Amino acid sequence: MGSAFLVILLIMKKLGKTNKKLRFLRASGPLTAVVLGTLFVKIFRPPAISVVGEIPQGLPSFSIPRGFEHLMSLMPTAILITGVAILESVGIAKALAAKNGYELDSNKELFGLGLSNICGSFFSAYPATGSFSRSAVNHESGAKTGLSGIIMGIIICSALLFMTPLFTDIPQCALAAIVISAVTGLVDYEEAIFLWGIDKKDFFLWAMTFVTTLTFGIEIGVLVGVGFSLAFVIHESANPHIAVLGRLPGTTVYRNTLQYPEAYTYNGIVVVRVDAPIYFANISYIKDRLREYELKLPNSNRGPDVGRVYFVILEMSPVTYIDSSAVQALKDLHQEYKARDIQIAIANPNRQVHLLLSRAGIIDMIGAGWCFVRVHDAVQVCLQHVQSSSSNAIKLSPQASGNLTESPKAQQRYGFLRNLWQAQDGNGSAGDEAQSLLRQNLV
Repeated sequence: MGSAFLVILLIMKKLGKTNKKLRFLRASGPLTAVVLGTLFVKIFRPPAISVVGEIPQGLPSFSIPRGFEHLMSLMPTAILITGVAILESVGIAKALAAKNGYELDSNKELFGLGLSNICGSFFSAYPATGSFSRSAVNHESGAKTGLSGIIMGIIICSALLFMTPLFTDIPQCALAAIVISAVTGLVDYEEAIFLWGIDKKDFFLWAMTFVTTLTFGIEIGVLVGVGFSLAFVIHESANPHIAVLGRLPGTTVYRNTLQYPEAYTYNGIVVVRVDAPIYFANISYIKDRLREYELKLPNSNRGPDVGRVYFVILEMSPVTYIDSSAVQALKDLHQEYKARDIQIAIANPNRQVHLLLSRAGIIDMIGAGWCFVRVHDAVQVCLQHVQSSSSNAIKLSPQASGNLTESPKAQQRYGFLRNLWQAQDGNGSAGDEAQSLLRQNLV
């Protein structure tokens, strides 16, 4: 019998949407199902159909709490109910707002919800939330504004005062058919198809939320959806996108070599861009990727073949924040690179990041002359040192670890990176060159 009511409701809703002259059928569908179901039960009295049963008549009386001795014992339950109410109310409100194309103010929504519960508490009312099923029925009936809620309140009060005997024989299957027919209109199948074509991860999140909501209810569904969303956010944050940059031919612009295969790199220099804030959750991943780039040399096609990495340039324009854990990790990374004769350069940090690195002593540790406005400036300075070293008698080991093997004469005369470390302490002419570059390109 419930299936028959559902078919009737769906047909009336379809006719009301497609034909303007029959628009009244859309709003009168639930009432028609209730009236037909009640008449059928009153006439035939089928024993297999469960009905609503007797409903107490009248309105609850006004009362004021006289004691708060149960306050602490009720507090955990009250907090749980509040959380579920917020999730359910905001969830259905956002679904209806997205379907009808209007903006939702969650603060006003929750303010109205709290005010209604405060008023209802003086009449011993159940905690009120934005009901998924009743909101769907109200929407499918054609309601557009909050006036529908006022009218429903007046009708419900009148029904409790005068019409409760009429509700005794309403079949529950008719009420279930009303809810099902209303909820089917809120399932956005086109959005699921769109998500499948754009991002399988978002489709998985949609499917998990849909299945859990359908199986366990709106509260569990929303909690599962929020939980998976947070898990995805944490995973993306802890594993940020890191790109190796190359120079576009004929320009001074450096872009991702995977996105622009024509971009070329220079031997002995790796330009890396971190597309996320650097903090405790992702610094280990970033350090692992930097070591990977050092060991697995990119396919460089410009500059002298030096056989290993001498310079790592960090392009930091996408980095909006660095925490204390990342600062300490950068110091450790600098010491590791220094032990292997690798110089770090920083390009284009924003003002906040630059000030933080300065206060933490990283700029002084790396060398003030190794902080640049543009990646191209950093590459040009590094390239000068690499080219000057190519004329020296340095024998490079083919091992992936990048250890440097030099002849005694070369160690004595041409350890160019060792001269760079000394230049940062004020020895040699390389320090003057780096300092002058910093004055031109101060961040």
